Amino acid sequence: MPLPLVRAAQLACLVLVLTACASRPPSASRPASDIPATLLLVSVDGLRADYLGRGLTPHLDALAREGVQAEWMKPSYPSLTFPNHYTLVTGLRPDHHGIVGNTIGDETLGRFVPSDSQAVGDGRWWGGEPIWVGAENAGLRTATLFWPGSEAAVQGVRPSQWRRYDKAYPLEQRVSQVRQWLDLPAAQRPRLITLYFDQVDAAGHDHGPDSPEVAQRLREVDAAIGELRSYFEARGAALPVNLIVVSDHGMTATSPDRMVAIESLAPAEVADTINSGQVVGFVPKPGRVQQAEQRLLGRHGAVECWRKQDMPARWHYGSHPRIAPIVCQADEGWLIERQSKIDSRRAEDWRGGGAHGYDPALPSMRAIFMASGPAFRTRVRVPAFDNVDVYPLLARLLGIPAAANDGKPETLGGIIATPEPIPHR
Repeated sequence: MPLPLVRAAQLACLVLVLTACASRPPSASRPASDIPATLLLVSVDGLRADYLGRGLTPHLDALAREGVQAEWMKPSYPSLTFPNHYTLVTGLRPDHHGIVGNTIGDETLGRFVPSDSQAVGDGRWWGGEPIWVGAENAGLRTATLFWPGSEAAVQGVRPSQWRRYDKAYPLEQRVSQVRQWLDLPAAQRPRLITLYFDQVDAAGHDHGPDSPEVAQRLREVDAAIGELRSYFEARGAALPVNLIVVSDHGMTATSPDRMVAIESLAPAEVADTINSGQVVGFVPKPGRVQQAEQRLLGRHGAVECWRKQDMPARWHYGSHPRIAPIVCQADEGWLIERQSKIDSRRAEDWRGGGAHGYDPALPSMRAIFMASGPAFRTRVRVPAFDNVDVYPLLARLLGIPAAANDGKPETLGGIIATPEPIPHR
């Protein structure tokens, strides 16, 4: 080919290449539809299902009305904070994941209480695979704010970002922290964020479920969730978020005339106690098993006791080695306490407060579930379900394999939008 023709052909090719490049979007910009959604899981500790619709929670009521809402969500037994928060993120009942109470005894590890940061941060306590571990193992970034279990390296894995629990950490700063995570560039933004609010539960314990203090905390937490939702919804497709709001249990009123002394059930020389409150575990002293069973087993007024293997089947509880040999459950609103604490409360003219840890079937123990976002259908109501069914949904939304769990994927399968958004990695 003559040289002028070669040069002309080369020039034509160059023009075609430059034209093609100019027609492409810049590599730094990403189509909004291609941005993976963040899953934001929010827990409001102690938010009883019937707290909604009282005119105190306009933002949560709107979320429930416009998105997905369960009639209620049934806690796992025992209806306590640590067991149920860990059930929500593992899909395992407490009898299977090992956080069998807020206070636990283990022959090897010793004693677990929520205020002991060393125990809480020891991954050996936490069985199963929490959702952030599965996500991290799948190459997804996660961030947790105060969720029980997230301070420990479970299976040697921690969330990409986490904070040690601080009860005094202001509500506004919790919201600000989540916003900072959401503000990260899409490639660095966590695919899973968990957020925990304890204010409603604390007010319920101190003042009772129907107190003005609980009403005020409900307003404050509701406003915080509303602020977060408005923030990411205003960004539209540039910041897609699938929001799930849950609680761990409800709350019921307690009073000074509904307390049973531990010593009246079994004296210290017969059995040790793991804890006090609504569910109390007794460990017979060596050589005192028969005597302890004679004293404890059966109904004692407002308290009923069983060998752990004989507990009601509906509670799915009693096989884990951390559960005490004999378990006593108080009736709704009753407390099982040491005589010294009962005397102290009477001396200080204690007027009562609130508690949970009772039969999960009680209306006062009912929790909430609601969801909204691009992955969910709108204006959907679902029947009540067990909280073990939340974990399979979380795994599906993240597009990761679910670890072994006690939940049923089909329970919440119908709330997913059709066609289902394809998870992005």
